[in-house]
Amino acid sequence: MKSSMKAVEISTPGTPEVLVPAERALPVPGAGELLIRVTASGVNRPDVLQRKGLYPPPVGASDIPGLEVAGVVESGDAAAMAAAGIAPGDRVCALVAGGGYAQFCVAPVEQCLPVPAGLDDVAAASLPETFFTVWSNVFDRARLQPGETLLVQGGSSGIGVAAIQMGKAAGATVIVTAGSDDKCAACVELGADHAINYRQADFAEEARRLTQGRGVDVILDMVAGDYVAREVECLAEDGRLVIIAVQGGVASSFDAGLVLRRRLTLTGSTLRARPVAFKGAIARALRATVWPWFEQGRIRPVIHSVFGALEAGEGWPSGAARAHALMESNQHVGKIVLTWS
Repeated sequence: MKSSMKAVEISTPGTPEVLVPAERALPVPGAGELLIRVTASGVNRPDVLQRKGLYPPPVGASDIPGLEVAGVVESGDAAAMAAAGIAPGDRVCALVAGGGYAQFCVAPVEQCLPVPAGLDDVAAASLPETFFTVWSNVFDRARLQPGETLLVQGGSSGIGVAAIQMGKAAGATVIVTAGSDDKCAACVELGADHAINYRQADFAEEARRLTQGRGVDVILDMVAGDYVAREVECLAEDGRLVIIAVQGGVASSFDAGLVLRRRLTLTGSTLRARPVAFKGAIARALRATVWPWFEQGRIRPVIHSVFGALEAGEGWPSGAARAHALMESNQHVGKIVLTWS
């Protein structure tokens, strides 16, 4: 096997144009790891933050951006692979802490999942970051139950389209917010019971109206900031708010009296720096519960655009740069994926 590979690196923190093709040494899997020949890489909002210099990779992780990949297993820790039922030549998708924008990527064996039956690698690469995140926060932390109501902020995002489908498959009523009527319609087409255009209506008032004044049981929030006060107001008794990003800012003020009277839970998490064992447990839960939903046709990947990772053009130094520009335009519904030849 050759000793180098092509990748996309961040030349310096900045705009999408800093994502440039590079030649890098081939990564070497260590104990508990395997090497994937990457076919496709998912693009996620944390990649944008890393490119801007606002979200450095965890200690020991690759400086190459990219948190999810799909491809073919090349080699790795034989014992760990055997224990997981993975062999060289298998098609897998994986959650990684970095290094995904490259022709080869090392991943912990525990964070690898088989490509669901019937899906290609582009579809599979769109799954790990969003599905790990939604499972960990909506189901593990917020304990969403059948018959409850889930409110998803940003329903047309990669996280949003996963949360809509997982919530519905789990027996919940799903309400989403989105920034245009077209995006709201796309969310309803994916299965959302109600979609609120947050530019035209107050989501808290609408959520209360749609639940006959009861409020929602779980909120998945990527905004924070001044959203938190309104979210607290529209939670039902024993409701749970889970914050997974702070796109609206870190400072929040809310009515703590409501938290007491309604016995509310406010929590949140990030996934990237959590230990392998923690992510491995999520992977096992996804394989047991969610992967069968793909095979049954109850949920499906939602891909908005695909770019050749290294393809320059139209003034862009790489397809990855074009992908980031699209993500920052907020015009997409679902996932953006890079491909490698």
